[in-house]
Order: sequence, then structure tokens, then C-alpha cells
Amino acid sequence: MSLAPRIATHLQNTGVNYELIAHQPSHSSMQSAVLARIPPKQLAKAVVTHDGDRYRLCVIPTDHRLMMDWLDEHMHGHFTLADEQELMAWFEDCVEGAVPALGQAYGMPVTWDDALAEAEDIYFECGDHQHLVHLKRSTFMELMGRQDHARISCPADDQLAWMIH
Repeated sequence: MSLAPRIATHLQNTGVNYELIAHQPSHSSMQSAVLARIPPKQLAKAVVTHDGDRYRLCVIPTDHRLMMDWLDEHMHGHFTLADEQELMAWFEDCVEGAVPALGQAYGMPVTWDDALAEAEDIYFECGDHQHLVHLKRSTFMELMGRQDHARISCPADDQLAWMIH
């Protein structure tokens, strides 16, 4: 499939420069990073959450863990992870588990993690398990536009942050 149709349309409509990177089929974002030979901190992983009927796509580095308490505090709500059935309703042009980091292409608000602003290059799943979109940081920031951002994740190996929150 490569690019999901909505992602292709969104990228075309915004006119940004991007590169499509192919890799062997993967079963997780971390495996995608390994197979594509990119640092996990540069692969933006999409995590869909909701607070009742209020859905939000959180974009974090693959080597990070979404801190739900931090998201709740930032958004003044109580968010939980969306289930696969909910994901497929929103992302019908994507393969299960390959949610792109561009919620705005699907009408879903985004909160991206500030850690992504530190990466020179950013990659994200584009609707299947064999391709990534590659962007320069400035292009990613342009695509995010006025989308919300905050520190909503911590490195997956930071056990202290997990225990505190």
C-alpha cells in the first residue's frame, strides 16, 4: 500500500518535501526503526487516546513511553488508550497497527511530544508496516502547525519517571 490515501492527499495538499522509505515488514514501531536503520528517537509513534468522546492522537518518539498522567494534567482530562476497533473506525485506510502521526489528515487533534523537536530528521508510519515517511525537523514542525505540544512522554528506560507519575 505504501502511503495511506489520506496521508498522500494531506502531504500533497500541504506541498511539503518528504521521502518514502521502504523496509521489511515489521510488527512494532521499534522493529520498524531497526529494520529501517534509523534511531528510535527519530521515529514518531502515534498513540490514540480518548477522554469519553474526545479523541486525541499523541505523537511520541518510539523509544519513549506515553505518560498518561502527564497527558491528563496537560489536557485537563482523563485519557485512556483507544482500542483497535476504535482505531480502525478512524483510520480505515490504514493497516491495523500502522497509525500515521498526522492526526490532522483524519480530523483528529494532535498533541506531539516536545522531545521530537530535538531530532534533525523525523520518520513516521504511513499506513502500512513496510514504509515510513521521512521529513526534516522543520518540515515536521510545519506539518504540525498549531497542533498542541507538550512533554507527554519519557524515555522507556526511565523507570523513575514511571514510578513518580
